[in-house]
Amino acid sequence: MGLHKAEIFFFVLLFLIGFAGISSFMAWSTASELQTVDDNIIPVLKYNYMSMVLTGLSIACSVLLIYPTIKVGVAERSRLRDMTASLSIRSETLEQAAVTDALTGLHNRRYFDDALREYLEAFALIETPVGMILLDLDHFKSVNDTYGHNIGDEVLREVALCMQDFTRYHDVVARLGGEEFAVLSPNITERQIFELAERIRRAIAQIAVEAGAVSINVTVSAGIAIWDGKETGEELYSRADKQLYAAKRNGRNQVCTAA
Repeated sequence: MGLHKAEIFFFVLLFLIGFAGISSFMAWSTASELQTVDDNIIPVLKYNYMSMVLTGLSIACSVLLIYPTIKVGVAERSRLRDMTASLSIRSETLEQAAVTDALTGLHNRRYFDDALREYLEAFALIETPVGMILLDLDHFKSVNDTYGHNIGDEVLREVALCMQDFTRYHDVVARLGGEEFAVLSPNITERQIFELAERIRRAIAQIAVEAGAVSINVTVSAGIAIWDGKETGEELYSRADKQLYAAKRNGRNQVCTAA
């Protein structure tokens, strides 16, 4: 571990004090040799001797008192810096956890609602369409009731992975709660978002989760809506939700759109 800046400065100062002491000693030695020649050199010897004593005391105080204090201060600052970094990482982790669904790793409802509002504000400025897909697993309660919540959770995780595989990096994929999911997709036409929802629906139907000797398959119903450029996020959500329930009423395992 390298020296702290304060420690470097301390050793530089100690070197300078030591150098001054050595210089005083050399001057004293030289003056001592001249004492037999000139008695006027005696006051100089006294001053040099005093200078050497003070230099020695300065070095002793620096090493025994000042340096330990600097060392403790450096260690405390290092611990404080590490603690601050740890708290910062923890804060970011907690912030991420607040907008992430713990089971699936997708965004949660809070994140989805915030993203919906921001997307509509941003894309309204460039008059770009925004599409929404709402998906709900068909008869998912029977999976939990028959095979248990552990198997049900595994189904939800597999569905989440499937949705991530088919969406783009700037699409918002979220679990809204229970077995309901959503996709917010900007810069997309109604035909394109219908085809996206269909691909997701077909892929989910191919998911097989093993529960002992049984292989579980699930299906999903979906409703889609394209933002008209004027309605609020709640109104867009409501239109997509109506199409989702239309898909449920029409027999499930299908995608419904207002068009």
